[in-house]
Amino acid sequence: MGHNYYGEPAWPNDLLYIFPVVILGTISCTVGLAVLEPSMIEEPTNPFATPLEILPEWYFYPVFQILCTVPNKLLGVLLMASVPAGLLTIPFLENVNKFQNPFRGLVATIVFAIGTAVAIWLGIGATLPIEVSLTLVLF
Repeated sequence: MGHNYYGEPAWPNDLLYIFPVVILGTISCTVGLAVLEPSMIEEPTNPFATPLEILPEWYFYPVFQILCTVPNKLLGVLLMASVPAGLLTIPFLENVNKFQNPFRGLVATIVFAIGTAVAIWLGIGATLPIEVSLTLVLF
C-alpha cells in the first residue's frame, strides 16, 4: 500500500477503511465461488444404505483405534485422558533444574517424536481389520 507513510496513524485509515474492504472482499469472493461453482465433494448420503463398517474422520483414527482395541471402554477413555495429562507434565519435567539440564529441549522433542509415531501407527491401524490393527501385519 504505497500511501501509508511513516508517522501516519493507523486508527482512522487502516482500521476504518482498509480492513473492512479486505474483509468484505474475502467474504464476497468466498460466496461468489460457492455460488458460481457448487461442486460436490462426495456423493449425497443415503440414510437407508449404511456401510458395514463406519469409520470416523481421519483425524479421529488414533482415538478410534484406542477405543476399538481396549476391551474396557472406561480404560479407553482413561487412556485418551492420559494423553493431555502427559503433555501437561512435560514442562515440569524439563524445569526441574533449568540451569543444569543440558537436555532441556531434547526431552520435549523426543516426547513429541514418539507421540507422533504412535499417533501415525494407531491411525494406520484404524483402517485395517481389528485382528491385524496393532501389528500392521509387520509381526
